[in-house]
Amino acid sequence: MEITKSQQQGIPIIHLAGDIDGRTAPQVQEAILPSLQANCLLLLEMSRVTFMSSAGLRVLLLLYRQMNDSNCQVALVGLPEMIRDTMSITGFLDFFTTYDTLEEGVATLHNSA
Repeated sequence: MEITKSQQQGIPIIHLAGDIDGRTAPQVQEAILPSLQANCLLLLEMSRVTFMSSAGLRVLLLLYRQMNDSNCQVALVGLPEMIRDTMSITGFLDFFTTYDTLEEGVATLHNSA
């Protein structure tokens, strides 16, 4: 699992690459949840995520609960088709706004700020 952080137009972005599973989910959670506390806007760039287990979905559920509690916006960018399908079937896509490209996500969140 590779996790990097960047920022565009004042919007924090966490780039995830690799598998999000029981072994790497705690690392992903450590990177994401504190970022949400510091900012009410956050993009998760996931185009290079190759697999997401139920442990990864749990991290997203925690993120969703925290963003609701703090009135923050989190968007997912570049979901691979397999992960998008899994999230759709499990209802997780209802929790998040998704964008196909990073540019689209940044522009939309920037304009809503």
